[in-house]
Amino acid sequence: MTPRNANSAEPKTGVGGTNSGTLGDAPNFDAILQIPVSIKVVLGSATISIASLAKLGRGAVITLNKKVGEPVDVTVNGRLVARGEVVVLEDDNSRFGISLTEVIGLPSILGGKAQEPS
Repeated sequence: MTPRNANSAEPKTGVGGTNSGTLGDAPNFDAILQIPVSIKVVLGSATISIASLAKLGRGAVITLNKKVGEPVDVTVNGRLVARGEVVVLEDDNSRFGISLTEVIGLPSILGGKAQEPS
């Protein structure tokens, strides 16, 4: 048995490696695909003074920077990945959903090519 050189060109295995046991096998992403991520839909934003904030109470309306019909941003773990339109769900009209109109940045390992934000 000969000692291995730490700088050798042998394939590495383990977390993040590309060798899953036998040569030619694709990495198994099943475990990664089960990891939960946080999805947020940004309807808009507003900037107000602290004095105005302190005066807010029940029934107050804060005007957002987006207008009705403008696309909303969909973020995953803080990264913009899509844009879409707010819809009311047909089977439960007390809930909202998002109809995606543009997918921007999902990683290629999830099966699609990422588009550049417009």
